[in-house]
Amino acid sequence: MTDELDALKSRTAAALAEAADLRALDGVRVSVLGKTGSLTGLLKELGRAAPEQRRERGAALNRLKDELSGTIEARRIELEGMAIRARLAREKIDVTLPPRPPATGLIHPISRTIEEMAAIFGAMGFSVGEGLDIETDWFNFSALNIPAHHPARADHDTFYLPGTRQDRPLLLRTQTSDVQIISMLEQEPPIRVIAPGRTYRADHDATHSPMFHQCEGIVIDRDITLGHLKGCLIDFLRSFFGISNLPVRFRSSYFPFTEPSMEVDIGWNRRTGDLGGGGDWLEILGSGMVHPRVLANCGLDPREWQGFAFGMGVERVTMLKYGISDLRPFFESDLRWLRHYGFSPLAPTMLHERA
Repeated sequence: MTDELDALKSRTAAALAEAADLRALDGVRVSVLGKTGSLTGLLKELGRAAPEQRRERGAALNRLKDELSGTIEARRIELEGMAIRARLAREKIDVTLPPRPPATGLIHPISRTIEEMAAIFGAMGFSVGEGLDIETDWFNFSALNIPAHHPARADHDTFYLPGTRQDRPLLLRTQTSDVQIISMLEQEPPIRVIAPGRTYRADHDATHSPMFHQCEGIVIDRDITLGHLKGCLIDFLRSFFGISNLPVRFRSSYFPFTEPSMEVDIGWNRRTGDLGGGGDWLEILGSGMVHPRVLANCGLDPREWQGFAFGMGVERVTMLKYGISDLRPFFESDLRWLRHYGFSPLAPTMLHERA
């Protein structure tokens, strides 16, 4: 009996010594202590032993079971420690080396377009202004000569918010023109400012989003004419789309905050969607000379100061430039879409090739 148990103990010790990982250790445990294990089999045979031998044999088997269980647990702790040390050695980092993270991130097309707009207008002497997404109706409408009965002020077009600021209703701005008002109130002319940013309107389909981006600009100085407006926008459009002879057309229109007002079209091919030719015209932005009432609302004398303003949808020009047909994927956080249309953060701002 003693020899048999000593032999089982020796075999188990040798198997534990050879177990190199937790999976092998568990195999040894099952072979000895499992339902069909060697020690479990000896315990099951106690019922066939003589009564006078059963007590002594059962006590010896239970002592061996406790001893082997402790030995297996000790080996498990040892192997876990070895695994942790091996992992630490495998994953260690030399913190003295210079970091070289992989360049896996991409710039969203909207961010890229805003960067390019800032670069082009910056070369013309414009600075970049910022406003608040939550604005009062005075900055968003009244100061811009938009009357109280104008449809744009209706609830079905504008997101109004509870509360007031300086006793004026709050809303999510529908245009970045509020930055033009802020600039004229806070700066002394001459002024050259563009205002890219988020805007909000109650509309949603393949070509409209309740949240979108606009870039508006304003120039205030003495003796500003329509010629300055046309030269500025023609240079911008040809530079942005990378077409030196891009046809540009100005059409008479109406905006409450400019007089005269003009829509700006660019040449394109309706059949193929290519820019620059084809005999068709595509509306791209709105513009005009700043209305005298807007200047007066900001404390500027219209007899001394003149200016022009313009505004365009950032998504719209981005879609045209890069051949994107649907507005909605811009805001769906689809990594596959971003990998296709995104830009390398290390590429120059005016480089038009995708990453």
